[in-house]
Amino acid sequence: MESDYAIIGGGVVGLSVAWGLLKRGLSVTVLDGDDGSFRASRGNFGLVWVQSKGMNQPRYARWSQQSAGAWAEYASELADATGRDIGLRQEGGYDLHFSEEELQDTVAKYEELKRKLGGDYPYEVLGSNALRREEPNIGPSVVGAILHHQDGHANPLRLLHALAQDVRTLGGTVLTGKHVTDVDRKDLFRITCSDGTEIRSRKTVLSAGLGAIELGPLMGFRAPVRPQRGQVLITEKMPKIMNRPSLIARQVDEGGIQIGATNEEVGLDNTVTPAGLSRLAEEAVRAYPILARANLVRSWGALRILSPDGLPIYQESPEMPDAFLVTCHSGITLSAAHARFLPDWLEKTSAAPDLEVFGEARFS
Repeated sequence: MESDYAIIGGGVVGLSVAWGLLKRGLSVTVLDGDDGSFRASRGNFGLVWVQSKGMNQPRYARWSQQSAGAWAEYASELADATGRDIGLRQEGGYDLHFSEEELQDTVAKYEELKRKLGGDYPYEVLGSNALRREEPNIGPSVVGAILHHQDGHANPLRLLHALAQDVRTLGGTVLTGKHVTDVDRKDLFRITCSDGTEIRSRKTVLSAGLGAIELGPLMGFRAPVRPQRGQVLITEKMPKIMNRPSLIARQVDEGGIQIGATNEEVGLDNTVTPAGLSRLAEEAVRAYPILARANLVRSWGALRILSPDGLPIYQESPEMPDAFLVTCHSGITLSAAHARFLPDWLEKTSAAPDLEVFGEARFS
């Protein structure tokens, strides 16, 4: 089987890139893992989030803003094509604070980032009274919040399903249950799987998340990514109690409250722990006391994919030209950018975004 692009990794990142390439008339084959693979796309928090990103690298803040700005049209196009409502709501989001000192410290950092972005960083600070007018169920322990107007959230599983469906509709091939064992190149790339499947392509994108740890060095990448566990809780479906999402909890489009997430350096362990879930529940009830009466129906642990500095990695291999590493921990936020803008970078058109700061040279 031969195509313009082989995408190794069929999560939100890989499928977003595949969708964007197919929209440009290119042929694409996606190689997705099996049910034993670590799948961040099925365990994330679903935020389309700008605030707090790029505090030390304004280009990341701008890249997140560009993606957030493209999300509404992107979600609408996917919904029209597949009949799946992605559940996008972009009416702002909160960073809740339990102390005035921490709130003011964060505001000072936001002001510095806003200056670096030329003033394009639309947020406001809500004191306790203003916040409770917006969110009557906020608890008395919350002294205030930063409301960033570019933030929002979506249904990540519907996004994943919609992308997988439309990639196939657009003529893409998605092969599941494939464990890639080798990638080499002569005139074309040859990707070999453990079951004997071989794919040939003009270009190759490695977007396999933690799979890049094994495959990256074979393709000439450093791929310095690591796992970080995030545990999450879900309540029963509830009447509307939240108007906007926060970094502590969000009310999903189906009515349940998603609470999360932990940040744990535990290697490739994606199990849930009583201690981790207890911490999440305690903080959520502190922020929203009404949740003390909610029944919990589900919990899970999933592994984020993190680079040493937390930023995405976009890199063409110095050893295998036309092989690209695309990895990040904000696959939902950046999905629109990966679909709309990254194909220009992969195809090296005049409209290609400048992603040099996200290359692996920064780890030298």
